[in-house]
Amino acid sequence: MHKKACRFKFLFFSFLLCFFVISTTNANSIKHCDSLIQSGIDAMWKKDHVKSLELLTQAKNLAEKNRWYKQLFLATNNIGANYYTMLDYGEALNYYLESYTIAVKNLEPKYEMVVLNNIAILYSKEKNYDKANEYFQKAYDIAVENKDTIKIGLYAMNLGNVANETGDLKKARNYFTRSLPNLDSQPQLLILSKIAIAENDLLQGNVKQARTIAENLLNTTKDLEYNDIGISLSQIIAKSHLKENNLELAALYANKIFDRKPNFETKIAVFQLLSEIYYAQKSYSLALAAKDSIIKTEGKLNEIKNGRVFENSRVKFEIENYKNEIALKESKIGAERKLFYLIIAVIFIIVFFIVLTLRNRSIKHKQRKLIAERNEQIVTLELEKEKSDNLLLEKMLKEKETCALLEQERLKNEIELKNRKLSAKALYLSGRNELIEETLQTLSKLPEISKDAALVAHIKTLKSHLKTEDEWDSFITHFEEVNQHFLNNLKAKHPKLNSNDIRFLSYIYMNLSTKEISSMLNITADACRKRKERITSRMELPHDTNLYDYLSAF
Repeated sequence: MHKKACRFKFLFFSFLLCFFVISTTNANSIKHCDSLIQSGIDAMWKKDHVKSLELLTQAKNLAEKNRWYKQLFLATNNIGANYYTMLDYGEALNYYLESYTIAVKNLEPKYEMVVLNNIAILYSKEKNYDKANEYFQKAYDIAVENKDTIKIGLYAMNLGNVANETGDLKKARNYFTRSLPNLDSQPQLLILSKIAIAENDLLQGNVKQARTIAENLLNTTKDLEYNDIGISLSQIIAKSHLKENNLELAALYANKIFDRKPNFETKIAVFQLLSEIYYAQKSYSLALAAKDSIIKTEGKLNEIKNGRVFENSRVKFEIENYKNEIALKESKIGAERKLFYLIIAVIFIIVFFIVLTLRNRSIKHKQRKLIAERNEQIVTLELEKEKSDNLLLEKMLKEKETCALLEQERLKNEIELKNRKLSAKALYLSGRNELIEETLQTLSKLPEISKDAALVAHIKTLKSHLKTEDEWDSFITHFEEVNQHFLNNLKAKHPKLNSNDIRFLSYIYMNLSTKEISSMLNITADACRKRKERITSRMELPHDTNLYDYLSAF
């Protein structure tokens, strides 16, 4: 026993050491990697791209090292999103393609279609509509295959936008019509799809219809800032007024767009629209001013892009520097890990010597253990003898109980036998009385008998004899002898019962059928059932109570 205790202590100590090792590597857990990705995404939305890329690169390296493909995909895809936000479309495409490879090889189709959509958006920004259409179509096919309703609607809308840009307006309309029912659960995406339909109507020449849709959306949409919904609707309304030669309204809606603080690309499109409006108004100076604004805005946009190129280069340099720092940290961690393993080995050696000492001590106490074990054996034998005596006594008690149960069963069988005899006698008396009564009724109907006064008197005597309760009293006497105290208990518990009710219940207690009871009481089976219901009600029992089971419980 002592030896087992020592081994248990050794295993417990080893377990504690293993737990300590696991706790030191907790920083490399999936949860930690997920937190890095989320922090990187948050930094990206705050436009802190350096911090975002540092966090996402750290998560990417960690996921790649541990083969956590979901985390690797998310980190890589969001690095691409950072470069996309910084207008470095080439670098963004490289990371999107890398995340696409990860999704195809190791993840579910839903990840694949997400990155395909991102790649298609990049190509769309670069005006490469053929490639954009190809990747949107791939994403759409995967969404259809996986029955992802929302993604089907979203990718159908994107395909329609590409078709609008390339002038295939009928095809675009089919995609928009397909997207609407799939986006019912996403109000903002549904609005974007309706805007695309309005643009399609405008391109097809349905100017009034396009403007009606845009004005309704502009008046009913709560969040006009989402994805520049307000700007898109104002552009559609301004273009529709321009096509109908309502130049003042067109200029009004075009100028309203500047209140919504559009980006530089949108500003260029609005200045171009204003140039067309002013030219149509023959306000050539305003038209030239709008053209100048286009040139200035394009210059600012190019400056921003050049600045972004420098910023991207700086970020890449800092990321490379960060990677080098990570490599140094990993090298340092490796050295610390070796030291840690060395400490663990020393601890194991110490533990081994402790266990060896305990084992030697246990050998010294072995003789005392043997003596104690022999004493225990003697005590055990005495206890077993006492247990054997107790078992014998229990056996004798069980035999007596068995005899008592057999006697009880015998008495029960005798009672049942006597009840059966009583039932048979009652049935016999009932049948005999019924036969005599039928015979008397038949004789009473004969005209010859009715003339004979002596015979009529005898028939009356016989009838009165049949109606006496002597036989019932005799039956009750025998019934009580067999079933002691049953009637007394029944009357005590249900004092409202009369003698006829008790008689009826006695027949039920003897387990006679409705047909047999009706025969004995000289009534119909239906009347017998009604009497049974009436008695149940008088006894204040539930309607569905089984009377035989209830009476047997007495």
